[in-house]
Amino acid sequence: MKKKKRLTSTAKYRLTKSKIFFFAVCTLSAITMIPLFLILWELVKKGYKQFNLSLFTEVAPTSMEAMLARISDSPIPGGILNGITGTLLILAIAIVIAIPIGIMVGVYLAENPKKRMASFVRSLSDLLQGIPSIVIGVVVYIWIVIPMSGYSALAGSIALAIMMLPMIIRSTEESIKMLPTSLKEAGLALGGSYTTVVLRVLLPSAFSGLFTGSLLAISRVMGETAPLLVTALGASTVNWDATSPTSAISLLIWEFYNDPNLANLVWSSSLLLLLFVLGINLFAKSIAKKWKIQ
Repeated sequence: MKKKKRLTSTAKYRLTKSKIFFFAVCTLSAITMIPLFLILWELVKKGYKQFNLSLFTEVAPTSMEAMLARISDSPIPGGILNGITGTLLILAIAIVIAIPIGIMVGVYLAENPKKRMASFVRSLSDLLQGIPSIVIGVVVYIWIVIPMSGYSALAGSIALAIMMLPMIIRSTEESIKMLPTSLKEAGLALGGSYTTVVLRVLLPSAFSGLFTGSLLAISRVMGETAPLLVTALGASTVNWDATSPTSAISLLIWEFYNDPNLANLVWSSSLLLLLFVLGINLFAKSIAKKWKIQ
């Protein structure tokens, strides 16, 4: 009887402790989410007034146009079309540069984990992830902007591509490591070359991890401003020339912030950028869930 009572009291104690811990975790999680909801509420409350079709179809207004609109108490004319197109151009070039290089390096690290070169590259990748974005922008300014004698979307893309590399490399390496060795052995046993096995067996099998890592890398750099200030500079018109100065949504937000007459556009531009990043993250999560990549 005493033994049963002891077991019962122990079980109740553990159950009580488990419930306390569960509620503590839920409470702390709710507290950490409060700032996020406050930010979202502030952006929606102040940004919805300028969130209209013009935001997507017209270029950024001048300070004079915005001042006249404020005097007449009407919505600020214009939009951020030049920032949207510039963001798409810069990101497209950055993706073309970063994803192939990141995947190749990640495959090398996963296939040669004990080599000195792999350890060195892995350390460089980890170090690169901790470098401030403005430093990368200054380095690209010296490498690209000065030799080209001008700011350009290409220079901004290279800066963002460098920032994307660590996440793509790490996600590729971990995704390849998660695959069973029998996949590679089966491909080699069937007479396939090492390159063929990597390209047609390993990479397709790790596709979801590679794709998710790439999307998260894109969302991580989409809102960067500092490296673009010293590489892409910005433009008041829509520009599809990669060798010319180009605007971006983050650059426009910085310009709007520094002009009191355009301050209202900060909220709508920030809301749009946040929706872009949120959409990419949700899409990446859905891909990971579908393919069961944890």
